[in-house]
Amino acid sequence: MKKKDNAENEKWSAEVTENSDALDLEPHIFESKNPKKIAASLKRSAENSDRRKSSPFRSAMSMLTFYINRAGENLGENQRKVLESAKDELRKAFGRKPKAV
Repeated sequence: MKKKDNAENEKWSAEVTENSDALDLEPHIFESKNPKKIAASLKRSAENSDRRKSSPFRSAMSMLTFYINRAGENLGENQRKVLESAKDELRKAFGRKPKAV
């Protein structure tokens, strides 16, 4: 079995992010500098989706975590901090406690 090269892997993860079967994401939402805006958009997408397989919170958090993990070292440190903050904002938006540090 042949391993996919990086270009194919990047296309695959970009395809999932842009065309998620579970959530209709706002274009370029993960590029936002505002964690609250990211969280609100993910929450809205998850709650409005009729194709997701888990709870709205879990679907939204999974997509955010997926994006952070797949971006890897291509994600700048500042944007990584914004996205990590968006996790806490997402927890708040769904009435959950922020994760302990």
